[in-house]
Amino acid sequence: MAAAATTSRAARRMGAEDDKLVFETTEGIEPILSFDQMGLKDDLLRGIYNYGFEKPSAIQQRAVMPIINGRDVIAQAQSGTGKTSMIALTVCQVVDTASREVQALILSPTRELASQTEKVIRTIGDFMNIQAHACIGGKSVGEDIRKLENGVHVVSGTPGRVCDMIKRRTLRTRAIKLLILDESDEMLSRGFKDQIYDVYRHLPPELQVCLISATLPHEILEITSKFMTDPIRILVKRDELTLEGIKQFFVAVEREEWKFDTLCDLYDTLTITQAVIFCNTKRKVGIG
Repeated sequence: MAAAATTSRAARRMGAEDDKLVFETTEGIEPILSFDQMGLKDDLLRGIYNYGFEKPSAIQQRAVMPIINGRDVIAQAQSGTGKTSMIALTVCQVVDTASREVQALILSPTRELASQTEKVIRTIGDFMNIQAHACIGGKSVGEDIRKLENGVHVVSGTPGRVCDMIKRRTLRTRAIKLLILDESDEMLSRGFKDQIYDVYRHLPPELQVCLISATLPHEILEITSKFMTDPIRILVKRDELTLEGIKQFFVAVEREEWKFDTLCDLYDTLTITQAVIFCNTKRKVGIG
C-alpha cells in the first residue's frame, strides 16, 4: 500500500514536470492523453492503475503507440520522465503469454537498472501472468539457466550476461521480436558496443528496435543507422536537458524512522520533480 502511494505521488510530480517539457517528434505523432485510449489489454490496464499511475507521462503519450504498432523508436528524455514504466507497459502489451519463449529483450548498462526494469514489468504485468527474468552479473549462472529453461516472456539484462546466456544456447533468441536498448548513451560510454553488436547478430532479422537515451551522441546515431529502420524520433529539446536549478537540502530529523516520511513531505511541499538522495547504507536506499 505504501509503495502504491509513493508511486502515485511520484506520478503526480511527473505530470507537473511534463507540462514544462518541449518535444521534437517525427511528423504525425500525436500525444495520447490517457491509458484507456491506447487500446491496451484489459489486464494490463488493471496492472497500470494498480501500480498507481493515473495518466501517461509526456514521453509515454508520444512513444507507447508507435512501439506497440511495431515501429522502431528513438526516445530521448531525462531520468524521471517515465521511461522504465513505458518500457514495461509496451513489453507487456506486445508479448504473447500463450508462448513461453523469450519475445522481448531489454539491455541496460547496470545490474540495478536491469533488475528495476524486470520488477516493474512483473508488477505491471501481474494480472497477465507475465514471466520476466533479470539476466545480470553477480547472480548465479545456474539460476539463470533454470529460469530460462523453464520459459520466460521477457529478459531484462546487462549485455555481458545476456551475451553469455546466448552463447550457452540457454537464452533462445528465435522468438525475440522486440529489442530495447535502455540508457544506450550510458551503455556506449561504458564500452558495451561490441557486446551489443554480438547480441544483435544472434537476433532474428525481422526485429523491432527501440532506443532509450538521455542524450544522442554520435555513437547513438551510428547505432540507429546499423540497427534501425526508419525510426520515429521523440526527443526533448536539448535546452530542456540542463542541470540548472539544482538545490541541496540538509534535513535534520529527530528519529530515524521519521526520515522517509519527512523526505516525502518535503518532496511534495516544494513540488520537487527530480531528486538525488544520498544514504549511508544499502538498507536505507531500499526503504521506499
